[in-house]
Amino acid sequence: MKTIRVAAAVIRDGDRVLATQRGHGEYKGLWEFPGGKIEGDETPEEALEREIREELDAGIRVGARVGTVEYDYPDFHLTMTCCWAEIVGGGWRLKEHEDARWLRSGELCRVDWLPADALLLDTVEKALKDGNESER
Repeated sequence: MKTIRVAAAVIRDGDRVLATQRGHGEYKGLWEFPGGKIEGDETPEEALEREIREELDAGIRVGARVGTVEYDYPDFHLTMTCCWAEIVGGGWRLKEHEDARWLRSGELCRVDWLPADALLLDTVEKALKDGNESER
């Protein structure tokens, strides 16, 4: 089975995180933490800076790693490195996604997440509830 390496940004603004809705492909309509494929010799952090610029027309400051998710989709194995991040230098706009929402603790289950991203929800929920600044 082919392995795809991606990076995902858990973009935090105080007590909320940004969820984006896929606008294309087999998983169109499902929600995810934004990011994308790691290219060549990129680090996950470098991939996130590039992907968020491409997808959201925004600059980010990448923080600590949230964790790594391993998930088997029907056609490929996904290795997803997830990092806390925050938007810097202004706003953002959707370029590839159908929709976006800022979600607070207790609201994460209100959207239909991609299976791999759903594996992060307990960790993200705990960080939002605790208001733990060290996890940013």
